[in-house]
Amino acid sequence: MNIKKIFLTLFILILPSKLFGDTTVDNSNHQLNLFIGNFDFSDHKQKATLLGFQHQDENLNKKTFLGNVSPITGGFVTANSAAYIYTGVEWNVDMGSFYFTPSFAPGLYHEGDGKDLGHVLEFKSEVQLSYKASDTTNFAVSYNHVSNASLGNKNPGANSYMFNFLKKF
Repeated sequence: MNIKKIFLTLFILILPSKLFGDTTVDNSNHQLNLFIGNFDFSDHKQKATLLGFQHQDENLNKKTFLGNVSPITGGFVTANSAAYIYTGVEWNVDMGSFYFTPSFAPGLYHEGDGKDLGHVLEFKSEVQLSYKASDTTNFAVSYNHVSNASLGNKNPGANSYMFNFLKKF
């Protein structure tokens, strides 16, 4: 039953971009997002510093009525040796000097000496607000929730916040 919910959710997220989008090519090519933050800040026993990166290939973007959708790939490690690698999609909504960027990315989690999230397959939902400092540089803050959607015997989830430096190249 839970697998059906996951596939239905993915179908609902992908369908609008297929129906209403047109593929575009952006000469900015790639964007690298380096971030540092606090993993699972809401669990005082398990919180840890995190350090991560994310890559976005803007040549694969798609303009939709929801904004500019593009694929992302990234990962992070925590001070407790937990690690998460993921790939998914993000929507870039241009608001003048700011961008609002929600994203969704399934990935693989290794707890190391950190928090047991209940399953190796976890899903990251994130929102980011970035300030456009120049044509190639943004500064941002973001918040994400990592959860296994009850695939495992337990599903404690983890809430994190990050400070981001984004650079197009």
